[in-house]
Amino acid sequence: MRKWIAGACLLYVLYGLFFYWYLFKTGDSSVPEALKGTSADPATFMNKKELILTEDYSKIKDFIFFLRIPLEWFLFFILLIAGLSRKMTHWAEQTSRFKVVQIAAYVFVLFLIVTAASLPLDWISYQYSLGYGISTQPTASWIKDQVIDFWVSFPLTAGAVMVFYWLMKRSEKRWWLFAWLLTVPVTLFLFFLQPVVIDPLYNDFYPLKNKKLEYDILKLADQADIPANHVYEVDMSKKTNALNAYVTGIGANKRIVLWDTTLNKLNEPEILFIMAHEMGHYVMKHVYKGLAGYLFLSLAGLYVIAKLYKWIIRRYGNSLHIKGRTDLAALPLLLLLTGVLTFTASPFTNAVSRHQEKAADEYAVELTKNKKAAVAAFQELSKAGLSEANPPFLVKIFKYGHPTIMERIQNVEQNADK
Repeated sequence: MRKWIAGACLLYVLYGLFFYWYLFKTGDSSVPEALKGTSADPATFMNKKELILTEDYSKIKDFIFFLRIPLEWFLFFILLIAGLSRKMTHWAEQTSRFKVVQIAAYVFVLFLIVTAASLPLDWISYQYSLGYGISTQPTASWIKDQVIDFWVSFPLTAGAVMVFYWLMKRSEKRWWLFAWLLTVPVTLFLFFLQPVVIDPLYNDFYPLKNKKLEYDILKLADQADIPANHVYEVDMSKKTNALNAYVTGIGANKRIVLWDTTLNKLNEPEILFIMAHEMGHYVMKHVYKGLAGYLFLSLAGLYVIAKLYKWIIRRYGNSLHIKGRTDLAALPLLLLLTGVLTFTASPFTNAVSRHQEKAADEYAVELTKNKKAAVAAFQELSKAGLSEANPPFLVKIFKYGHPTIMERIQNVEQNADK
């Protein structure tokens, strides 16, 4: 056990050293010679201080991102190999004779452990965001968001675990398929509820206050044959200086949302371009395609997880203190496998997302006929969020669901010139 723990610790340290070396020493984020002096070159729209801050902040932010990802995997492995998950199961079984209560108790303790272990990195990330002027969120508000995260995630996870273990007992061979069939309506339901139930827990949403701007946006929507009655804004300026807008929800709860920081920092043509981009997602049905893709990947993922889960327990069950597939003590193994597979699939899912975002950019330029506003909007997005225009390769493939700012500006200008 000590060798396994020592090996896991060494592996995590080596992983962290690799990304430190990659991000701070060798990762290439320089501007290609052919683009220097163009509108895609940060030196043309940022001053020297902003350039330095962007480089420093991006490296720190990306380093924390990569450290954060395998932290939970490491923690789950330690809980298994050290027998702590087994002890947690014994404690949970003593809390009640009802299995539902036992699972809820176990998941609650597991969530507390994961939250406590992750909190230092999350706190450091928050402090850096404050220090670099990205975050404006008071500490009390930040803590409130962490608490909300916990109480939103805990019941959803506990409910999923109860269903999964019940299905494992009912069908050892096809539990993963039945689990997936249940995730389809649940995912659609949660996606339907998110704009009106979950999102308002974190921020206040209200119809766009600027009625002239709302009229122009709805007029643009009418040009695109999009049925829309309201555009919403959200008070993100209480938490950040970054800019954003997005489409969320499905059916009657579908919303186009603008951050108030975007309203405060961009002019009307730039805002209309951002809105046209979001309309592009609607016209090209990216929300529904994304949901379909997620459900397909979750089916493949659950199948792979089921096979790996069975094999690992058969071969290493004794070492991990797991009695069988329906043993509650094996839950960290399920979560570890889910996390690893999700991360492994992220280059593919990010590539698909970048393709959709590029298509939405092209649609927005075609709809607004305003390349200048598009370029200016991208430049402001980069400045407000201290985002690198050309991040290192590994950062891009594992983290970026949008094309880089440099790619977006290049693409807009090339398509506008055709």
